[in-house]
Amino acid sequence: MKRRDVIKTLGVLPIAGLSGVSLAKNATVQDSRTRLLNVLANQTAGNAAGPEIYTAIGVEPVINCRGTFTIIGGSAELPEVKDAIHAAANYFVQYDELAAGVGQHLADLTGAEWGMVSSGCAAGMKHVTVACVTGGNPEKLIQLPDIRGFDKTEVIIPRHSRNNYDHSIRNVGVRVVTVETLDELKAAIGPQTAMIYLLAHNASDSGPLSTESIVAVAKPWNVPVLVDAAAEDLTIPNVHLARGADVVTYSGGKVMCGPQGAGLVLGKKSILQAAWQASAPHHGIGRNDKVGREETLGMVAAVEAWIKRDHQKEWQKWLSWLDTIEKRVSAVPGITTEVQEPTALSNHSPTLTISWDANALHVTGEEFADELAHTKPRIALQAGELKENGATSITITAFQMQDGNDRIVADRIHELLSKKRTPKPKTMAAAAHQLDGRWDVTIHFFHGESTHVFLLEQKGNWINGIHQGDFHSRGLVGSIEGDSIKFRSVFRRPGDSLVYSFSGTVTGDSGNTISGNLHMGEYLECTFTARKHEYTEEIKPIKIPVGPPLAT
Repeated sequence: MKRRDVIKTLGVLPIAGLSGVSLAKNATVQDSRTRLLNVLANQTAGNAAGPEIYTAIGVEPVINCRGTFTIIGGSAELPEVKDAIHAAANYFVQYDELAAGVGQHLADLTGAEWGMVSSGCAAGMKHVTVACVTGGNPEKLIQLPDIRGFDKTEVIIPRHSRNNYDHSIRNVGVRVVTVETLDELKAAIGPQTAMIYLLAHNASDSGPLSTESIVAVAKPWNVPVLVDAAAEDLTIPNVHLARGADVVTYSGGKVMCGPQGAGLVLGKKSILQAAWQASAPHHGIGRNDKVGREETLGMVAAVEAWIKRDHQKEWQKWLSWLDTIEKRVSAVPGITTEVQEPTALSNHSPTLTISWDANALHVTGEEFADELAHTKPRIALQAGELKENGATSITITAFQMQDGNDRIVADRIHELLSKKRTPKPKTMAAAAHQLDGRWDVTIHFFHGESTHVFLLEQKGNWINGIHQGDFHSRGLVGSIEGDSIKFRSVFRRPGDSLVYSFSGTVTGDSGNTISGNLHMGEYLECTFTARKHEYTEEIKPIKIPVGPPLAT
């Protein structure tokens, strides 16, 4: 799975809401303060660090069989990275001098013209966009995101590269122009174009909108091309720069196992110097994207370690972990397994897919992944889609597992797959209410409310309709069993996706009220209340005019 597909799969990641994981109710405030201090003191005394650093504050750690997702911590920092971070913290330096030294050192290491460390890949994208819009002019920099009077006001993005992370580009205030063909690109580009942005796994594909074809259009206009290679292996010489891109960005906390709060930016020196000017500690739109001296040198150490690492040996270790799990779970009747070794640069890791018939084991891959995510030991992995024939699966990604995780994961998956489960009812409980019509919905967010509308049509247990949100309408599907409802609506636009999952209960003497919870994916949860709309308009005959009016 590509890193940028994260939003589609957040439902199987162990995020907020783990039942039963909390501090003891009778713990005093002083107890909670000293608990963490005691853990830190114990580790300072030379004892091995353990999960108590998290459990002391009521948070249960996760075994990562899912990949480098920020929401569960990205990657595990290498020892060299931790050492560099610790050493860098002991001294003060002037940050512009640090940036210059790091820029040249990264150039020497990677063969790029220059290098820069940002506070994550998305921040690097933002700083490069500012550089292309302002050219390093501080009078323009401090005016952003107001781009009135600017020469460079647009960024072109092919539709195949639109994604949730291009918010970092839009935040600069530019107008995004989306194109689908090379002819549309040629028509869109001009003196107002600041930059062209590409996702790496799409940009590298051959075709009319490949990196090479886009660069050929961009160069005569002197328009820089930025490639977002967040979760890719670092290639030396860099494959994207070799194809003609001006800048390429990487996440520090993914395959390079550097600081989670750092990113790597490589490319044209003049652009990266303007990008550095647009980042902290310099004031302006990038001041909030601060990267410290510790993360900076940690990122440099990650690049150095990447160059020296025995990647083939590491790959074989990952395969051995998957082999341990595969042998253990294969003992469960009805289980099939498959190990895949992808060659693509992004999220480059072997994976193990475990498949079964959901009708035989009475559990789907999504339900299984959710159970693993919210029971101890907590394990994050990917769930496969349920097929019409009942085929279902889970997939384990190896490269962020840690030593010893393989045995824990193997035993836990074997235990839960061997578990005797009650078959699910083949029929749904009858609907206790008829919900056709308009419903006025109040959504209670963390710090505010919104009024939405449901237009529902019910046939037995099944519901279809329209969900009118604050700004957009989208389709709604759902069901009702007895008094319990489940609705879902999905709103998509280039670069964004919102999935609203409603669950609640129908109440009131005439079933005219619904209340419950709204799960908003990565945006967490809130509550909602819906009431059947009462029409107050006077009902009377309508006269249709027989011809044009004689007066208006």
